Amino acid sequence: MNTAMVPRANAGDRHGDKMNFDFSEEQYLLRDQAKRFLGDRSTPSVVRAVLEDDAKPYDDGLWREMAELGWVGTTIPEEYGGAGLSREDLCVIAEELGRSLAPTPFSSSVYVATEALLIAGSEAQKQEYLPALAAGDRIGCFAVSEGVGVANAASIKMRGGDGVVDGTKVPVADGDIADFAVVLARAGTGLSLFIADLNGDGVSRKSVETVDPTRSHAEITFENAAAEPLGEPGEGWSITQSVFDHAAILMAFEQVGGAQACLDMATDYAKNRFAFGRAIGSFQAIKHKLADIYIATELARANAYYGAWALATDAPDLSTAAAAARVAASEAYNLAARENIQTHGGMGFTWEFDCHLYYRRAKLLSLALGGERRWKDRLISQLEVRNSTGEE
Repeated sequence: MNTAMVPRANAGDRHGDKMNFDFSEEQYLLRDQAKRFLGDRSTPSVVRAVLEDDAKPYDDGLWREMAELGWVGTTIPEEYGGAGLSREDLCVIAEELGRSLAPTPFSSSVYVATEALLIAGSEAQKQEYLPALAAGDRIGCFAVSEGVGVANAASIKMRGGDGVVDGTKVPVADGDIADFAVVLARAGTGLSLFIADLNGDGVSRKSVETVDPTRSHAEITFENAAAEPLGEPGEGWSITQSVFDHAAILMAFEQVGGAQACLDMATDYAKNRFAFGRAIGSFQAIKHKLADIYIATELARANAYYGAWALATDAPDLSTAAAAARVAASEAYNLAARENIQTHGGMGFTWEFDCHLYYRRAKLLSLALGGERRWKDRLISQLEVRNSTGEE
């Protein structure tokens, strides 16, 4: 186990008749470590260097340093070369990654590809892929979408079977830099998952332009490309739903971190920018903007914390908690990024200020994992099921 990490924590334990949704002392130490490191290493200038360089989709040096700290392998068991920590520990790191806008493929490789292997991978697949993922030597991605719109079971046309996959996936987050992809494809009468080597024969890919180039996307075309099954045949959609529920909670923490950074930035500016002899933060219009951001961020944080508990305990309402966290966090980050620009006034729209960096990331994250509309639909569906069964 990497000595830079902390022991597995126990947040969410039961105390008497009440549940504790706060993080443990060890996890707060982990948060402080992450905040210090990213504050020094993932500065706006680092983010801008990636944004302004078309040939640099992410900061490889930062990625390697995260791997050395053990973050990339946070939830990977020690027997596979990981840190063997909990998903709650990963939530703590995710929030600080969101605050710092770290330009790395962390969400694709850690939240999604690693989770897919932990949930559905065979022992042989875990032995092959997890050590390389934990070391940062391999980057994984998850290829589901086949165009614009909400990805659902009916929209999947890509074919898979007999050791190959054939079709096109777009957009694929970090698909232009990943070494392998977990691919959802139609096999027989159902959907199954496959692992495909993106550097192998029959695979071509091209970058897709998005609002935030620091989280790159690609169009990947498979032409009878070699692939191995992941999980049970026909269980591809249910496994994808489970992986996305886990990833939604982790990404919600990243969005909460970004929203908090926007609130801090807007508050500092409002305190130090003077107009008509007064700090603009003393004007009611600015106060209301900041209050709205605060309320939305705290609501998102509460949903994210509950999601972390549900994830750690594998609670029956995990899917509901994931959808609620995802929706609340997307709305909070979009609001915070937008109002941060407005608080900065005319200068907030300029390239020189950092407001647009958070606005870009907020928009991109709100479209990840199927987008906000998908998660609202999923939340409504889960609540309808709960009401129909009479669950509390």
